[in-house]
Amino acid sequence: MLSLSVKKDIRNCYENLRGKLQNFISRKAQNYLVAELAKTFAGEYNAKRRILVAEAGTGIGKSMAYLLGTIPYALSNNKKVVISTATVALQEQLIDKDLPLFRSIVTKEFSFVLAKGRQRYCCSQKLAIFSQGENHGQQTLFGYRPKKIELDLMSSLNSAYSKGKWNGDRDTWPRPIPDLIWQSIVADKHTCHFGLSSHRDCPFVKARKNFDNADVVVANHSFLMADLELGGGVILPEPEQTLYIIDEAHHLPIVARDFSAASANLVGTTDCLEKLNLSALKFANAADIKCSSHFLDSLQSGIRALIPNLRTVRDMLSTMPLNKDGIFRFQDGKLPESLFLESKKIQKITKKVNYALAKLHDLVLGRVKIGELSTKMINPLLAEFSFFLQRLESFGKVWTLMIQPDFGKEAPLARWIRKCSEIDTDFVINVSPLEIGRRLDKQLWSRAAGVALMSATLRALNQFGYFCQQVGLDENDGTRFLVLPSPFNYQENAMLVVPNVSCEPQEEGFTDMLPEVLLYYLEGQTASLVLFSSYWQMKHVAEKLRGQIKKNGWNLHVQGEASRTVTLNAHRRCCKEERVSILFGTGSFSEGIDLPSKQLTNLIITKIPFAVPTSPIEEAYAEYIERRGGNPFMQITVPEASRRLIQSAGRLLRKEHDSGRVILLDRRIVNRHYGKELLDSLPPFKRIIEYP
Repeated sequence: MLSLSVKKDIRNCYENLRGKLQNFISRKAQNYLVAELAKTFAGEYNAKRRILVAEAGTGIGKSMAYLLGTIPYALSNNKKVVISTATVALQEQLIDKDLPLFRSIVTKEFSFVLAKGRQRYCCSQKLAIFSQGENHGQQTLFGYRPKKIELDLMSSLNSAYSKGKWNGDRDTWPRPIPDLIWQSIVADKHTCHFGLSSHRDCPFVKARKNFDNADVVVANHSFLMADLELGGGVILPEPEQTLYIIDEAHHLPIVARDFSAASANLVGTTDCLEKLNLSALKFANAADIKCSSHFLDSLQSGIRALIPNLRTVRDMLSTMPLNKDGIFRFQDGKLPESLFLESKKIQKITKKVNYALAKLHDLVLGRVKIGELSTKMINPLLAEFSFFLQRLESFGKVWTLMIQPDFGKEAPLARWIRKCSEIDTDFVINVSPLEIGRRLDKQLWSRAAGVALMSATLRALNQFGYFCQQVGLDENDGTRFLVLPSPFNYQENAMLVVPNVSCEPQEEGFTDMLPEVLLYYLEGQTASLVLFSSYWQMKHVAEKLRGQIKKNGWNLHVQGEASRTVTLNAHRRCCKEERVSILFGTGSFSEGIDLPSKQLTNLIITKIPFAVPTSPIEEAYAEYIERRGGNPFMQITVPEASRRLIQSAGRLLRKEHDSGRVILLDRRIVNRHYGKELLDSLPPFKRIIEYP
């Protein structure tokens, strides 16, 4: 039960917030969400299933609500709080605005920190090595000799870090650091850890200490999944002692699925193994050849066996009938018997090679710890070790998944190959789960002290069923579900117009029709966003309209012609100067973009955002549903389109007094059997449906 003291703490925070903000507006929906969060975490609804799924519409004040409903309870019950988001923008809002504000009104002290993955930090030892110039393993590891400009950048990074002017975080360096440079110095789990005294001050190691000590940790979904994949509580707090707020939760299924997937190319791996074979004796000598000879023999014999096996697999794959994109997908995820048997051999040998290399690595670390080897001298070798260990771990995961059997009623794994290019003989092998609900339940739902999953768009077709199926929850398993509509007055402030256009999106003449129709609906509007179904269509229409737009004195900003930030800022600047501004964007502009007030009053959606099931994963999932007697279009395509359409329409009203219109140029929403469901799932705009 929720204690009286926690209730009092929440009320005090709320009153302090009211006094702190000049234009404070009390919202019933926000207050209700605060109460439901606190009650759920306290076990008032279900002591064994403390999970809340809440769709909270734009304008409710969701972020402040979950801070109010979670942190006072956590502080009183000795729990940690992990807030996981999908976007950098929300992380920055929480760290720079919401949490500092909340700390100023809370009755008890608490600390918070932004948690980033290891890959966002450099390794100070690697940086020191590579900044010294050549002869430190770059060519062996990365296949190239660094240019002077690259060495100069390394030197600048090292100097800034050594003098305390840079914290080793890639995102805090004032200019972009090229990927090739960053991969040379990035922190990794094999090198940067507490076991080596020289690495105890590495940027990630220092950052991790802050994760352990903080009461509230702000992370992203990828970081959360990385911790859970390691067993949970390895980088972030223990799940059993943690309350999780998963904001922007509609992104979680894809992130979780990608973390469970694996891929590897055959020729690239063969090259890596050949390089490893050349370095093996060097590793064994550093580990002390007397102690390491057995592991050296195992490593080299494994490599000698693996390389021919990989060539055999490549020969097998070269006979597969590839599609126009150079892809072959194994139906129902099932491998031919010959490929399965070869995969089994490769998995077994890869496990042996990984074990031998890991033991050599452990022996070297052991000698470093007892002072037999100089840390400074051995660091280049450890960096080389790390490179091979990471490559082989990824490689091993692929072959483990290739031979993994199906489990009961779960969807099979999707397995496919892709040829790297028409002239290349290399293949990339890919394996991915289709459903990750069982894994999420095992890793998080059944372990956490409490979980709240939130977003403005969790339902599809006004139901939670599609989201539940994606993440492994059930509407009857004790999870609490909540729908809190936006406080905006859609009927008075916005309208949805479905024009009587001559073509539907699937018809040949639709793209050619768009320029004329768009000009009509852009006329007289000062701030417009046009969302297209593809880059090709967007660029085609932009070229057709560019001359007329310029002639009219309007300003056109097209996604991809500059960075996202530059494009949006140019649009905002035009709006501020009261000049006509038009944004052209694709699906990625349908969420995470905030254009309040006069920055957007005219939103044009060219088509219902149906996803075409062309990726091997989507094709495999549709195949699985059909085999079970289902309808992939109605079970996957339409619900996903519903969610995306709601997100797209949600760009229009961002604040209480915003106004404008949504133009949907897709007649299927009124003349297809699924159209009414899509229409009714949208916010309650005033509707204007044009008929012939």
